[in-house]
Amino acid sequence: MTNVLFRVVEITEETPEIRTLRLVRQDDEPLRVRYRAGAHVDVVGPTGVLRQYSLCGAPDDPRSILIAVKREPGSRGGSVAMHQVSVGDHLKVSEPRNLLAVAEDADRHVLVAGGIGITPLLSMAYELYTWGSEFELHYFARSRETAAFVELLEDRVQFADRIRPHFGVPRAEHPAVLRTIAEGLTPSAHVYTCGPDGFMRQVGDVLGPVVGADHVHVEHFEAADVDTSGDRPLTVELDTGEEFEVPAGKSILAVLEDNGIEVFKSCEEGICGSCVSGVLEGTPDHRDNCLTAADREGQMALCVSRALTDRLVIELY
Repeated sequence: MTNVLFRVVEITEETPEIRTLRLVRQDDEPLRVRYRAGAHVDVVGPTGVLRQYSLCGAPDDPRSILIAVKREPGSRGGSVAMHQVSVGDHLKVSEPRNLLAVAEDADRHVLVAGGIGITPLLSMAYELYTWGSEFELHYFARSRETAAFVELLEDRVQFADRIRPHFGVPRAEHPAVLRTIAEGLTPSAHVYTCGPDGFMRQVGDVLGPVVGADHVHVEHFEAADVDTSGDRPLTVELDTGEEFEVPAGKSILAVLEDNGIEVFKSCEEGICGSCVSGVLEGTPDHRDNCLTAADREGQMALCVSRALTDRLVIELY
């Protein structure tokens, strides 16, 4: 996917650990690709480290995009470098792509954010308001001081009356709050959640039985923990007829690249969805954190997933 040079035109220090960057194309042209809410982009920072960031601005903005970056103490250099970026600096940005999107057939939408997980859900709130849809945004954070976009959500968005802050609520008390949210929901409602994995599991455990597991949409920031000790070799065949042996300890993606097969990739951790491809035959062993249960029908992430059968036939997208 082609990267485009963007210029930083505005930086807002949302909290001591979170800053937002507003970016415009270096050539000052309008955005070439309009995106749907819930999209994310790859950003190459000043140190050359590539990371994925959700777009958190209004999707109908034709000229700029907005990303939020949380400084992580244990990061591999990406977030720290992005906190050293200044107005006027340039970043390489990919075209937006969606793994989380608004369901158009829902009668009600419930957005449940945990911490920095507010980023894709804020964009979805903008889109739902524009559509005139019924929605509410529940925002959990350790405190008001550590929550991003507080002043924006309280004073400067037209849907401020749809915001439900839950600041300072201990994790052990989240299920009780979520049960109150579940009241009045029907199987026609859809739930969208983003935040720490434990937080999202609570959301799914409480709201999933009410709306249905396939109506709970999740955006992950972290790779799944996978036990690879029992991995065994497998054969991968492309729809072109080419066959490759994939040894234990090496990914399907790596083997294809070693053999000169071009596959689009980004995170290589099963988060971003860049390398997702079609499965024509065989049974995948899904190990990603990007595909929903429905998405996994006939698809797999080549960077982390393997097979429950000895052979897979795949189609590269």
